[in-house]
Amino acid sequence: MKAQLSRRDWFKSSLALTAGLTLSPMFVDKLFAGPVSAAERFQWGINPYSANGNIRLNANENPYGPSEKVKQAIIENMHESNRYPFQALSELKKMIADKEGVDTDHIHMGAGSGEILCEAGVAFGLDNGEILSGFPTFTEMMDYAKVFNAKWDKVNLNDKLEFDYGAMASRVNSKTKLVFICNPNNPTGTLVDPSIVSPFCQDISKKTLVYSDEAYLEFLEPEMQKRVSNIELVKKGMNVVVSRTFSKIHGLAGLRIGYIVAKPDLIKKISQYQMGIPISQHAIAAAKASLGDNEFMTLSRTKNTEARGHLEGYLKQKGFSYGKSHTNFMFFLAPKEGKAILSGMQQKNILMRIWDYKNKEWCRVSIGTLDEMKQFTQAFDEVIA
Repeated sequence: MKAQLSRRDWFKSSLALTAGLTLSPMFVDKLFAGPVSAAERFQWGINPYSANGNIRLNANENPYGPSEKVKQAIIENMHESNRYPFQALSELKKMIADKEGVDTDHIHMGAGSGEILCEAGVAFGLDNGEILSGFPTFTEMMDYAKVFNAKWDKVNLNDKLEFDYGAMASRVNSKTKLVFICNPNNPTGTLVDPSIVSPFCQDISKKTLVYSDEAYLEFLEPEMQKRVSNIELVKKGMNVVVSRTFSKIHGLAGLRIGYIVAKPDLIKKISQYQMGIPISQHAIAAAKASLGDNEFMTLSRTKNTEARGHLEGYLKQKGFSYGKSHTNFMFFLAPKEGKAILSGMQQKNILMRIWDYKNKEWCRVSIGTLDEMKQFTQAFDEVIA
């Protein structure tokens, strides 16, 4: 494949993917927010999100959103539906730049952080580029890059189900085009202390690009968010990209809006692969209203911590092995065959995920409301009995 991909070539490739692969198992595996496990393929076919359930604990969604301010903003914005969102997007970009303490040329926005991850996967995966990451993690970038013949180098997590930054540093070589990190990590929910992560990013960014996925950062308390985020490294001009989303604590997963913060040259390199106008007027209006809605984010964070505490207490009581979560999901070793768990829980109208890792099956359960988590633990206890 050519080292440089023109926008025309990019459009052709994207159209080919859309036309020819959207229904294939290969494409589903590449673009879902995690590999489709053998148990999920058996239970639901190629799509782990196709099953019906009254309690959806399979997609890390915020059960409390969108906020009332966001709903009102969307209603008030309906009269703009006939207008392209150029001006509104510029205004939102300025708001985000002010929030992050950078200029607007350091911001790129897309239809959720997933779209931008795919753009970065193309930008740095071309010409047999190598992308390094921990595993398991959020795989969308690497899976999409592999469509364009990139190589994905995986480093297993440590015994605490955390990114092993020492092992990753030793794997960086002259062919590594990008190093992907996720802190807190999806699907494990684990958090690595910034005293480890920040020096890693500073060192590795001198050799290659570091892409820091911070989709779940805002489930940490505000003071901890400042310590964990790698935004300050961007401000210092380092070769670091920071990714954020409105899908999680903001509760806007269905509206699809996210952004990255990086040096202008990196923004240009990644954004050239964006197709058309990806963000709607209503998503922009929702994001604007949500940015300053600290009351709703505090409520979501507080309720999530309470509901997660219930599930963690259950896992401790049962003696199950799990990752210490700082997010709105938990990851633990499946105590029974994954197919039986998925089938049994679906019969009880509850959806969840199963992951394959190190020849074992693992449960990833999103955190719903406290009532939903109580229903989950009761149902799960019955299914594994």
